[in-house]
Amino acid sequence: MDDAAVLKRRGYILGINLGEGSYAKVKSAYSERLKFNVAVKIIDRKKAPTDFLEKFLPREIEILIMLNHRSIVKTYEIFETSEGKVYIIMELGVQGDLLDFIKTRGALQEEDARKKFHQLSSAIKYCHDLDIVHRDLKCENLLLDKDFNIKLSDFGFAKRCLRDEGGRLALSKTFCGSAAYAAPEVLQGIPYQPKVYDIWSLGVILYIMVCGSMPYDDSNVKKMLRIQKEHRINFPRSKHLTSECKDLIYRMLQPDVGRRLQIEEVLSHPWVQPRAGDLSKEGGGLLAPEARRTPEPSRTAVPSRTPELRAEPPRTPELPRTPELPRTPEPSRTQEPPRTQEPPRTLAPPRTLEPSRTSEHSSEKSTLPPESQEEAEPEEMPESKPQEETGPGQGTGQLEPMERRSLKPPQNP
Repeated sequence: MDDAAVLKRRGYILGINLGEGSYAKVKSAYSERLKFNVAVKIIDRKKAPTDFLEKFLPREIEILIMLNHRSIVKTYEIFETSEGKVYIIMELGVQGDLLDFIKTRGALQEEDARKKFHQLSSAIKYCHDLDIVHRDLKCENLLLDKDFNIKLSDFGFAKRCLRDEGGRLALSKTFCGSAAYAAPEVLQGIPYQPKVYDIWSLGVILYIMVCGSMPYDDSNVKKMLRIQKEHRINFPRSKHLTSECKDLIYRMLQPDVGRRLQIEEVLSHPWVQPRAGDLSKEGGGLLAPEARRTPEPSRTAVPSRTPELRAEPPRTPELPRTPELPRTPEPSRTQEPPRTQEPPRTLAPPRTLEPSRTSEHSSEKSTLPPESQEEAEPEEMPESKPQEETGPGQGTGQLEPMERRSLKPPQNP
C-alpha cells in the first residue's frame, strides 16, 4: 500500500513533498480530524542504517512523545505499518525555517531577535529541566508558525541525559551536530557536557539572528577551533548591536565549559528581559530572574567573524545550512542567509559531525579520528573582549547551505 493510501485510511490527505533523504521523507498533508495542514515524516526501516534504527530513532520517538511546549513542534501521532514504514505526524512550520527567513529578510532587529530567542531559550530550558538535550540546534531546525513564532524541531540527535549515583550528569561521547554550530569540546572529540553543548549552539544562533552571518567559518575547522579557544568574536560594526546583546553572545560562546552560561542564566540575562511590547502572548512571559552571573572580566577585543577573528579583512561566509545527519529530514527548509568574508566569496558549506556508531557509554567511541582525543586538556584562554570589525564588513560569512559530511577535527589546533 502506498503512502497516500496508508495516510488516507488514517484521515490524512497527502500533499506536497517537503524534503527527502535516502531512507526518509517529509510531506505535507491535510488532517480531516484536526482541520489543518500537518507535516508527515515517513521513515522506511528497510532502507535506514542499523545504528539509526537501534539508537537514534527509538530515542527520537520516546522524546517526541514526552514533549509538550508551545515553542516545540507538536507531535500529533506516530504509527507504523506492517511493511516497516514509520509515520510521524507533526505540526507544520508554515512560514519555513529561521535560516530561510534571515536569508530573505536579513538580520533581525534586536527586539524581534529578543522575542524569538526567548521562545527558543524557554523551549531549551523545558528540555533541560527534563534532562533532555537536543544536540543539533541550528537555524534550519527552528521552524516558524503563521505568526512567525519559533518552533524547535528535529530531535534526531536528542537524548535523555544519564546521571551517576551522585546525581551528576554523565558526559556524552557521541559527537554529533553541525560543525558551524558545534562547541570546541565537541570538535575536539572530548567527552562533553551535553547541556553545555546546547548553550554554545544557542550562542551561534543568536549571533546569526542579529548579525545575519555566521560567527565562525567552518571551511577551515583547525583555524576556527583556534579562534574559538581564544574566545575571539567579531561583531560587524554596521549592525550597531547593544553591549548587552554582545555580552550575552560572548558568554554563551565561552570555550571554558565551567564559565559558559547555563540556560537559567541565559534567560535571566538583562538582554533577554522583555522591553515594553517586545514579547507577544505566544512568546510567553519571561522566567523570574535567576542566578545572575557576575560579569566576567573584560577581555581584549577581537575581530568579529565566525571563521577567524583577526586583523585580516573580515570574511563573509554564507549562513551554512547544516547537512542532515543519519536521520530523517525535517519539514520546511529552503535557503540560507548570507555571510561576509575577506574578498566576498562563498565559503565551503559547513560540515556536520557524524554521530558515533556506538552507545553513549564508556565503551562508546567517536567516529572522529583518534587525533582529536589529544585535546582533552583545554589550554588556558587569554582574556579577550568582543570587538567590532575595524573595516567594513557585515559578519563572518554568508549563510549558505551545509552539506552533511563527516567532520575530521583538526589536529593540534
